[in-house]
Amino acid sequence: MPVLLFLIDTSASMNQRSHLGTSYLDIAKGAVETFLKLRSRDPASRGDRYMLVSFEEAPAGIKAGWKDSHATFMTELRNLQAIGLTTFGQSLRTAFDLLNLNRLVSGIDNYGQGRNPFFLEPAIILAITDGNKLTSSSGVQDELHLPLTTPLPGSELTKEPFRWDQRLFSLVLRIPGHISHDPEPIGGVPPDTSPIRPMCEVTGGRSYSVFSQRMLNQCLESLVQKIHSGVVINFEKTGPDPQPTEDGPAEVKFGPQSWHSCHKLIYVRPNPKTGVPVGHWPIPESFWPDQNSPTLPPRAAHPQVKFSCVDSEPMVVDKVPFDKYELEPSPLTQFILERKSPHTCWQVFVCNSAKYGELGQPFGYLKASTALNCVNLFVMPYNYPVVLPLLDDLITVHKFKPPAKWRQSFENYLKAMPPYYITALRKALRMMGAPNLLADSIEYGLSYSVVSYLKKLSQQAKVEADRVCASVGKKAAPEGGIKLRCRSSALSLAHRKDFTQLLHSIIGDGPALPLEANPKEFAGFQLAALNKALKPQGLRNPYDIPRAHLLDQLSRMRRNLLHASICILKGQDQDQLHSVPIAQMGNYQDYLKHCPAPLREAEPDQPKRLHTFGNPFKLDKKAMMVDEADEFVTGTQGKGKRPGEPSSTAVGGAPKRRRCMSPLLRPGRAYTPPKTPPRTPENDHTALDDDITNHLEPNHSLDSEPSPGPESASLQQRNHLQPDEAENQQEEVLENGQSSENELSLGSEGEEESPRCYPSLCKLKKIRNQESQELNSKLRVLITKEIRKPGRRYEKIFYLLKQIQGSLEIRLIFLQSIIKEAARFKKRVLIEQLENFLEDIHLRANGMNHLDGF
Repeated sequence: MPVLLFLIDTSASMNQRSHLGTSYLDIAKGAVETFLKLRSRDPASRGDRYMLVSFEEAPAGIKAGWKDSHATFMTELRNLQAIGLTTFGQSLRTAFDLLNLNRLVSGIDNYGQGRNPFFLEPAIILAITDGNKLTSSSGVQDELHLPLTTPLPGSELTKEPFRWDQRLFSLVLRIPGHISHDPEPIGGVPPDTSPIRPMCEVTGGRSYSVFSQRMLNQCLESLVQKIHSGVVINFEKTGPDPQPTEDGPAEVKFGPQSWHSCHKLIYVRPNPKTGVPVGHWPIPESFWPDQNSPTLPPRAAHPQVKFSCVDSEPMVVDKVPFDKYELEPSPLTQFILERKSPHTCWQVFVCNSAKYGELGQPFGYLKASTALNCVNLFVMPYNYPVVLPLLDDLITVHKFKPPAKWRQSFENYLKAMPPYYITALRKALRMMGAPNLLADSIEYGLSYSVVSYLKKLSQQAKVEADRVCASVGKKAAPEGGIKLRCRSSALSLAHRKDFTQLLHSIIGDGPALPLEANPKEFAGFQLAALNKALKPQGLRNPYDIPRAHLLDQLSRMRRNLLHASICILKGQDQDQLHSVPIAQMGNYQDYLKHCPAPLREAEPDQPKRLHTFGNPFKLDKKAMMVDEADEFVTGTQGKGKRPGEPSSTAVGGAPKRRRCMSPLLRPGRAYTPPKTPPRTPENDHTALDDDITNHLEPNHSLDSEPSPGPESASLQQRNHLQPDEAENQQEEVLENGQSSENELSLGSEGEEESPRCYPSLCKLKKIRNQESQELNSKLRVLITKEIRKPGRRYEKIFYLLKQIQGSLEIRLIFLQSIIKEAARFKKRVLIEQLENFLEDIHLRANGMNHLDGF
């Protein structure tokens, strides 16, 4: 995912106008928009990230950073103004620090453990300037100097402020102010001679000198083609020049040549399936790591790779992985391709990478492709001429069963190999099918002090990254000064008594007027206060208020006086406070960015509440899963209620009839287990049923349905009576129970009752079964609602499960359906508890069957 950072010169010299009638700053803004349009044609541009930095002092100079949207980028680009100095060095250092914010946190640089080309974050800095003198508060500079000190932690681990995957390109605007009649140069765009050019070449980029709009468009098209994923490496020749080949050029040039030292890019292609580069072997460090060293030596941004011109045979072993990188076209690649020897290679080294010897051992080779259209860098295991034959013998000869002699040779190789290659070698052996060849005890680790230092730097870098991202977009507070107001209501100069003297002073015949009487003052002028602690008075002088505005200003003064506790003086009307442009009305994300961090939730188990700005029907789909069939249960949930708060409808007055059939289905109702009275033989079963009935239907009257309580009590007593006595006793109990309940329902005393017809036993059983089904259906709704709640508070679920009515088969079917419902919401802990509850029911049922058998 390339990062494109635009560094725009906002110095005052960018206000100069070209012959096109536009200022240099307008041309720079148009160039950025044109670049984005050209880049959008490439499908790979979807992952691009855009940043914007101006020449203002940090953090105000960072207009769009890591967390800002593309809309913010475009808005800040249009709002740029050319006021200030040409502080190119300071702004460029700010741009590099912004790009390097997250590198220590992600560990992409891998300090002390080799350089991995496939660990990269490619970035291109495009600077657009006018190429004038570099100015700062200290004076005019002839050369570009970057500040040595930076607040970024870990910057001392790299000698340069940039990294090997960051390149700088500059567009220096030289468009004249008048139309030039000279013909434009034909061919490529020439490089500029400004102080920016050396910095561009060091990073692997270049500068362009732009003299016309056509040249500018040509440069932008060329820059779009240079957006590649890759890293910059310094290739330098070591040893004698190569011998001429039969097909190559016959003449041999002596002395230093351009291909002897090249500073070019190697392309790191991403994996087409995953879009992420994949590699196996690192490029070695330029020092031998010492386990006892308390610090790491600083590394150069670009590795110095030496290549030997001695022809060697390319080595590749089947099943042993290697990395292949294509070199950017350069004099070196041109010379290798002109030799026309695709079957030979040149070995590459990194100085001081081995334990003994200055040049070190080869870690790969340069080789022309078979079609002779490009040159590739092959990165192999360290000292591959020794280890590859050993691995080849392990595969083909020993069949992954090495003898003692082979093991001795392999151990000697491990001792001469840099220890940070252990991890890559272990992965390669695992891919080959020999995972146990390296013992797990062989681990490469930096010293304890270095590891702790890197962890500390990572934590500091994360804090610094959060601070910088939070400060983006915040304007620096201007220094306090005494503002001079222009008195537009003053008398005309012609009415002044000293008009004649004033006229002579303007012509030059008389002495100059003092500054106080100078009519050329402007409204934005401020006098600097010598004492910084002295705050200028922000209130207006009452005598400067026009007579027509006295009443309006009086109301504002009264408001400021009455609200003196709030340290904000309101100098606007209420209507002006709400006069916001339509384009800014929906900009809620910027408002949230400047708001203070909200307090944590009082109950962490509750789902996170999201703001519904712009859409009042917005719901959190992750926290709430609703079926269409159950929409009548969860459709009317109140957003502001919590489960612990009592319902307002239960306090007083009859609740409003809604879609929910029972008042308990309304959200926010507190769950309180019923208080059971002392157990007696008469009310043992009636108390439980009354509690359930009261819990489920608190608003039903007592005479709505016959109570099943006396029947259950009578059934309990019938077990202790004879069959004939039981029938008589049953009829009496039913009659007594029914008449007593009717007396309660009527609520009248002393009135004569008319004779009633009572239901038979079969009809009573049907009523009992119907009530059980209704109760079970209501219990099912309540249990389903409890399952959908977040958290692991399942006590209420098991309390409700104990109230299920019906036979054993009905209870088992009910419980199985509840387990399926819990499986829908992936409540694993609840499923285990429900299965244990089901086993207990089976055990109790089997125990009762055994007792019935006796």
